[in-house]
Amino acid sequence: MLRRPTIDDVAGLAGVSIKTVSRVFNRAPNVRRETREKVFAAAETLHYQPNLSARQLASNRTFLVGLVYDDPDPETTNDYVTAIQSGSLLACRDYGYHLLINPVSVSSPKLIDELTALNRQVDGLIVLQPLSDVRAVNQFITENDVACVRLSQRPLSGYASISVADVEAADEMTEHLLSLGHRRIGFIMGHPEHGQSHDRMAGYRRALERNGVPFDPKLVAQGLFDYDSGYACARRLLSQGDLPTAIFASNDPMAMGVLSAAREMEFDVPGKLSVAGFDDSPLARHAYPSLTTVRQPIASIARLATEELMQRLQNGGSGDANHCLKAEVILRASTAAPSPQAGHASS
Repeated sequence: MLRRPTIDDVAGLAGVSIKTVSRVFNRAPNVRRETREKVFAAAETLHYQPNLSARQLASNRTFLVGLVYDDPDPETTNDYVTAIQSGSLLACRDYGYHLLINPVSVSSPKLIDELTALNRQVDGLIVLQPLSDVRAVNQFITENDVACVRLSQRPLSGYASISVADVEAADEMTEHLLSLGHRRIGFIMGHPEHGQSHDRMAGYRRALERNGVPFDPKLVAQGLFDYDSGYACARRLLSQGDLPTAIFASNDPMAMGVLSAAREMEFDVPGKLSVAGFDDSPLARHAYPSLTTVRQPIASIARLATEELMQRLQNGGSGDANHCLKAEVILRASTAAPSPQAGHASS
């Protein structure tokens, strides 16, 4: 039977000490790049895999990162969360870490107990919205000095936050609809407890004001970032007297609901109603018609959040670090100039 390679073998082939090999595998700072490359090349040549348990004992670390997010309906696929998971997992591997995915319920009375248990198992947390905007969660983070990075528009003193320039993106999307000639633009707001919901609403209002278009609260409906609420909001907006010629939904699942409602109510898209979303999920590309939307740099968000956490874990860093990434408007077939018949009730 072939003998499994050991850390001694890696050190011998790389021409360094066992301690140096250990420091490389534990991602210790202040190791020269050339040394790291020699150690990794030797390990690859020998097909050596460092033992996680040994690493944990030697460094007093778990080499686990917890990704925690709200999951009110486990049977519903959340493309945004899935994409964040994939991006963070790839970044973790670069640092020799594993990712522990932990869905919770933001409304659970045991939420803080679950976070406490998770925090004991990992070296640090990546906290997604809306958890990152919950006061009790942030209080838990600060009182327990949790090593974490939050995905949130709302900074927390002493911690890193990653966000998207949602105000600017929503402004740009609304500007696009205005440039097509739309003046009655419906807006479906996201969940009221999410920071990005308010930022996207602010961008919508800012574009209207800049173009001299009066804000009409009758054109705004409160959604919950899911298909059903988008569908219900669209039916309400399309049943009133002075109809919108376009509807901008705060995320793609709600925009899918708008498309379904429009189809049922015989509003041709984009002939009689333009529809726009936010996220650029796979749904957006495969919808009919394909959905004009805002593309978030999700891979960059996930990598930046993970790398920021790794730097803090390895170097003992702390303090504010608020990163805001730019989003991109993606134009597809669901938006067009309003037709002469748009804005009138369907017969």
